[in-house]
Amino acid sequence: MAAGLVLGAVAILAALMLGRFHLTPGAAAATLLSPLTHDESITQAMRSVVFNVRLPRILLALAAGAGLAAAGAAFQAIFSNPLATPDTLGVSTGAAFGAVLGLLLGFDALAVQIASLVMGLAAVALVYAVSSIRGKTTVLMLILSGLVISAFFSALIALVKYAADPQDVLPAITFWLMGSMTGATMKTLLLGLPFIVIGCLVLYLLRWKLNALSLPAQEARALGLRLPQLRAIVIVASTMVSASIVSMCGLIGWVGLLIPHFVRLTIGSNNEYVLPASTLWGAIFVLACDTAARSAAQMEIPVCILTAVLGAPVFLLILR
Repeated sequence: MAAGLVLGAVAILAALMLGRFHLTPGAAAATLLSPLTHDESITQAMRSVVFNVRLPRILLALAAGAGLAAAGAAFQAIFSNPLATPDTLGVSTGAAFGAVLGLLLGFDALAVQIASLVMGLAAVALVYAVSSIRGKTTVLMLILSGLVISAFFSALIALVKYAADPQDVLPAITFWLMGSMTGATMKTLLLGLPFIVIGCLVLYLLRWKLNALSLPAQEARALGLRLPQLRAIVIVASTMVSASIVSMCGLIGWVGLLIPHFVRLTIGSNNEYVLPASTLWGAIFVLACDTAARSAAQMEIPVCILTAVLGAPVFLLILR
């Protein structure tokens, strides 16, 4: 955790420095502190780049990485499945459908974000409704229902792309689905960030109970836990986090799968430590990928491409 905090500070400073408008480490730090120090050597261009462009993007990358990793760790714990991710219950595809539908209908950025968030929550509500039999549901029914609903929303996304104008709307939808922090502003963060913070806080407060959820049902009940209610709280909190992230920056894969496995390999399987460590290292991973995505080439690379290119081989190494 100490190493992660140090590396996180270095990653934030590097993200402030790197880009087409290059800043030295001293200039980046001085610009960030200029509202407090009133340093007259800081130009308006430096302030604009740091506070209007890079800082919102850094905050979004940190929030997205932390939220996806925390949600991934929580899903893997409650489903006792090492392959469980925020996509398991159709959250990501539902939120993505809401966003692409908003783009098709010509909504502004804020309305697209709201539509994405609402559809992500609706997707999980639909999964619960489908998986419930006589008022009860099981983990197996939840997972199978999630796969079906995810496939359904994927088909709806394909339908929207088919109906979209190939000159204007379709490229925007395609680029958004690839995942990008390009449109990050303080306004978009104010809408989505509270959901991420609240969801992660709920997961953090329940982190020691996630160990009990990993046990067989009879043993968990013997500890005095109300499994359906606890599982529902964890799923709703993870859904809030995942849907908010998708609504702000599109689909970003591999974070919720890769980071919890990396953390468990490093510090063990106790969720009391896995959850906060996953949050920290997920934030570092996405921030590093986003900084590389906008600095490595003349044109910006969608961040989900980098997370997949880096995540797949690293995950194979972890498996080995």
